[in-house]
Order: sequence, then C-alpha cells, then structure tokens
Amino acid sequence: MSVPEIYIATAIETDGPIPGPHSMLSLASAAYQKNKTLVSTFTANLELLPEAEGDPDTLAWWKSKPDAWAVCRHEAEPVGPAMREYAEWVEHLPGQPIYVGHPAASGYMFVTWYLHRFVGHSPFGRGALDLRTLAMALLHKPYRGSKMRHMPDAWLHDSPPRTYVALDDALSVGRLMCHMFDTWNTLPPLSFEKLEAEDLPLRWSE
Repeated sequence: MSVPEIYIATAIETDGPIPGPHSMLSLASAAYQKNKTLVSTFTANLELLPEAEGDPDTLAWWKSKPDAWAVCRHEAEPVGPAMREYAEWVEHLPGQPIYVGHPAASGYMFVTWYLHRFVGHSPFGRGALDLRTLAMALLHKPYRGSKMRHMPDAWLHDSPPRTYVALDDALSVGRLMCHMFDTWNTLPPLSFEKLEAEDLPLRWSE
C-alpha cells in the first residue's frame, strides 16, 4: 500500500541569494494533506551562520521592511538544534513529505543545504513542487506568463499581501496550492495515446 503524500508549503527569509556565504534568517512550513486539511505548522528564526555575511543589496532591501526584519530576528535559535527539530517535525508528519514553494528553487536550495549541513540528510529527498511550474501547466502559459499577476482570482481571492514573515507566507503558499489542486482535480488525466491518434499539438496559450 502506497504512503500518501503530504505537502509542506514552505517560506523562508534570508540575508542573501545563496546558502553558506549568506544565512537563512527564518523558516516556516505548513503541512497539508491532499484534501487540503492543514495538519501542522512549524516556524523558527535562526541565528546567523558565524562564517557568513549579509549580502549588501539584500540588507539594503531589508532596511525598507523594518517590521518584518524585527519579526525574523526575534528570539533567533541556534541553527543546529532548530534544523534537527524541523527534520523531526517533517519526518513525523502522516505521509511522504513533498516540499512546496512559490517559487520553490531558492527556498528548497537553502532548506536542503541547511538540512544536509546540520542534520546530515533531508527528508524531502531531491525534488520539490514549484507552484509557478504547476501554474504554467494548468494555465497553458509560458513560465514567465505564469506569475501571480497572471493567475485567476479563484486562486488568489483569500491570499493576503506578502508580509515577509515566514509563517504568514508559508500559509499563503498553502492556500494557493489548495486552490490550484482544486483546479487540477477537475481535469481528466492527459492521454498521450489520444493526442497521438488525433495528431493534436501540445501547445500553450500566449
């Protein structure tokens, strides 16, 4: 019997574009079952890596968000224990964990790097669900035409503006994911045999 998937909508804040030279400031995840039930949440602010430095452009941007900066620096925890607690939280969820991000690439890069450095492994394996890529598929649009401003109101009607507070943003990612799953569930499975038989082109709408 296959293990059901559980979707870990995740948001992070950082002081630079890549892990190692720069630090992850905060990490938050919200775990959802496929039926859109919110199972659990996790959030932690992290101490800076001792060998890292903030990226000047990123720090200049943070100066324009003093309230969010204050939130992500409040009660920052030692990185090792916090990441071990996070890994244990993910591993005790009722299902096979799938990292979900919007976008996924940057967050997954930081989270995976931190997990491997401080825990020794990642419960997410080597893949992530990127909601912009899912939007591209559902909307039949190019990747750059699948940004938030191109998404239907049905996906965004209950999504508040981004606060740059990790848990707020993780829950927003989760709500967006759930609405996209609603759309996905209305679609029949794609039959490549039918496409080949009818000689129908695979294309997107410009």
